[in-house]
Amino acid sequence: MKTTVLSYIPVEDKFIAYYQQAGFDILFALTPAERDSLTADDAARVRAVLTIGTIGITAEQIAALPNLEIICAQGVGYERIDFAAAKARNIKVTHGPGTNSAAVADHTVALMLAVTRLIPYFDHRTRHGEWAQSRDVPPGMSGKKLGIIGMGNIGALIARRCAAGFDMPVGYFNRREIADSPYRYFESRLALAQWADYLVVATPGGKDTLKLVDADVLRALGPQGYLINIARGTVVDTRAVIDSLTSHGIAGAALDVLDGEPEVPDELVGIRHNLVLTPHVAGRSPEAMHNMVQLVVDNLSAHFNGEPVKTPIPDMLTA
Repeated sequence: MKTTVLSYIPVEDKFIAYYQQAGFDILFALTPAERDSLTADDAARVRAVLTIGTIGITAEQIAALPNLEIICAQGVGYERIDFAAAKARNIKVTHGPGTNSAAVADHTVALMLAVTRLIPYFDHRTRHGEWAQSRDVPPGMSGKKLGIIGMGNIGALIARRCAAGFDMPVGYFNRREIADSPYRYFESRLALAQWADYLVVATPGGKDTLKLVDADVLRALGPQGYLINIARGTVVDTRAVIDSLTSHGIAGAALDVLDGEPEVPDELVGIRHNLVLTPHVAGRSPEAMHNMVQLVVDNLSAHFNGEPVKTPIPDMLTA
């Protein structure tokens, strides 16, 4: 008999088959209404939940699943999982560090180039017959200073790509300085932003990083600086970004994540010249998706075989 996994996220058909081959049935609850209206029989069958950081799982949803044993966050994020409720029931919680890091780093560099070289803007003008009418002369990226907020696995990959590929000096702000790092450490966000030409946000989401990039940080970044966010929308003050872009307080921004996504503020939609938007796809590639699903299956299999899970969330130790 297969173990029932309740999924809060869509799963491609090929991966559904993969779960089934590993001994798991997928029951979907893709909307808040579906999650809160499971039948008693379905709720009793569920022994595992599959989610992502931006969806998480609430204490109430955990309480409604009497036989829940493990929660798996697909991907690295886990900020909306109620750890206290999970720990109170001795429910294991895992995530997927490193599974999509390369894809996110690649997408970050693409966003940096796109907003610097005005690629979406020029594409739009070219398609509308304005081949030789633009007087815009976009700057280059090589040799500019890169500041990274959050020097974890993804931040390190971004730094390596930019330092080696574009000869960019790299600095970073972190909760603590990294021993033997080849990059310059800054003790404050403001100092890093003031130094940097590009400020890349690569820190986890959650209450500890809420609006870490605010109006003061953007003022420090200045009219020649670019903001890139591939972390979580909550880390950046959206209102401050809109004001900075429309007043030319910063040169441009490229955002893969937004606070309140998938809703996009109308004011952002109207900014075309110095803003690039993508729909939270930095971590998605065929390779990344395979890695994420494989790790979830590995964690589920380990747990239900009585073995330690592969990638427990460290926060659970102190929740």
